[in-house]
Amino acid sequence: MDETANAEQPSVPLGVLLADPALGLTQVAGPAAEDRTVGTVGTTELEDPTPYLVGGEFLLTSGVRLPDDADGIDTYVRRVVAAGVAALGFGVAPVHAEVPPALVRSCDRHGLPLLRLPPATPFVAVGQAAYAAIAASRNRELREISRAQSALASAAARPDALRSVLGQLAAHTGAWSVLYDAQGTELLSAGHRPASPHLLRDLAVRTLRRDAGPTAAAVHDADLGVHLTVHTLPAGDGRTTAATLALGQAAATPPTVVHRQVTGTATVLLALLTSPRHALSTDTHSVGALVLLMLGATPAEVAPALIPGDGSAAGGPAAGGSTAGGPTAGGHWTVVHGRHRDGAPATAGPAQLATLSGLLGTPYVHIDGPALKALVPCAADAGPRVSDRAADLGWVLGYSAPAAAGDLPHADIQAGRALQRALATGTPAVVHTADPLTLHALVAPADARDLARTRFAPLDEAGPPGTPVLLGTLRTWLTLHGSWDRTATALGVHRNTVRHRLARVADLLDLDLQDPGTRMELWFALQWLPGEAPHQHP
Repeated sequence: MDETANAEQPSVPLGVLLADPALGLTQVAGPAAEDRTVGTVGTTELEDPTPYLVGGEFLLTSGVRLPDDADGIDTYVRRVVAAGVAALGFGVAPVHAEVPPALVRSCDRHGLPLLRLPPATPFVAVGQAAYAAIAASRNRELREISRAQSALASAAARPDALRSVLGQLAAHTGAWSVLYDAQGTELLSAGHRPASPHLLRDLAVRTLRRDAGPTAAAVHDADLGVHLTVHTLPAGDGRTTAATLALGQAAATPPTVVHRQVTGTATVLLALLTSPRHALSTDTHSVGALVLLMLGATPAEVAPALIPGDGSAAGGPAAGGSTAGGPTAGGHWTVVHGRHRDGAPATAGPAQLATLSGLLGTPYVHIDGPALKALVPCAADAGPRVSDRAADLGWVLGYSAPAAAGDLPHADIQAGRALQRALATGTPAVVHTADPLTLHALVAPADARDLARTRFAPLDEAGPPGTPVLLGTLRTWLTLHGSWDRTATALGVHRNTVRHRLARVADLLDLDLQDPGTRMELWFALQWLPGEAPHQHP
């Protein structure tokens, strides 16, 4: 029998009818009535009513054609149990003064609840009570479904839409809700994590391998006291699957009609949120900004097209600002650089982009192999929201200080250097910091720029690998306090390559790089080279 289909049919617990004082029912045989649900009430006086039964009935009889002998009664009970009858109701008087003892024994033997109807209770009254209870239960379910769907819709409109939808799903189903990508990597989750989460992941992977179409599919399983459900999310190309939504909950409380309806709504929303159009943020603001850039506009001219004036920028409160007046009232941005662990190329599917967009608080995310870059709208004085979950997904991140659109090239440099420090130190994320009370304020900018040009002019005669490479190696080495190994790690080269480059720098500049004063002078001069932002030095 299809348990899922039966669970969708409106029904009422038999215990509800048993507890109705107006009916006066009493249980005289069989298992506890609370364990049975009734989908309909039927009346029959046939010796064999099974051809007219569909299962789930509370079958009422006064015993007009009930067999006289115990064997005949036992055959009658076996037949109705095999037909799926939920319970048997026996009305006493006028045919039988009391429930036949043979019927009581047979119902006990075959596990069929047997209820006694007093003479004053019409069969019709039992049906009316059952249908009224079913209608009331259905109304409660519909109200609960409506509240849950409203909460899911509101969650889908939040900046952190994926996380919010999963949170609402977990709250309304009591299940651990988790989103896996097409490779089975956990992207986001909400709710109480079960003792054996690997079972849910394994089921998700198996479902992905079986499902070759774009439509969502569900698989039910129970193991180690949990009930597992998996729904596939279509990728939008009509052939592949972008991700899976998986739920795990206690086996003692399997999914109800409400749970299935709420999960269905959440599945649709998550499929939309992980679709290429949404994940890549092809909204009118982004498209307009792209048109302006391709027609030669500057970043400062394009930035207002990416930040709606009503404060509803994609970064939203998740980007780290307040909601009053919008988080991007200052028109500033944080640049984020990222590197996937071990330099492995990252999967840049819509589900992954949508997840990273929610974690970083921006739709403006670009993944190229193992590298990531993002622009996060923020207020001028707002620090970035560093995501721990991004590290769980294998990303090491570097954040710039907030910058106006015209200063984004400098912020890009800051984010790149912050990422280098994060990689070198094994830190999940490094945020660029700036102290306005610095030595730079004591030196005239023109003099500082002349010093930088003069100090590094000999490097123009360096030859391969070139001045930018030598300066970059020197800068990284100074940032990491003269560590050869950490510099090599940050630059992705061998430590001997670092030593060779710095020896070349020391030779051309005729300086001792082991002298602290020399290092300080070089570090100061580096900040005043063309393209640097000395007022926001690392």
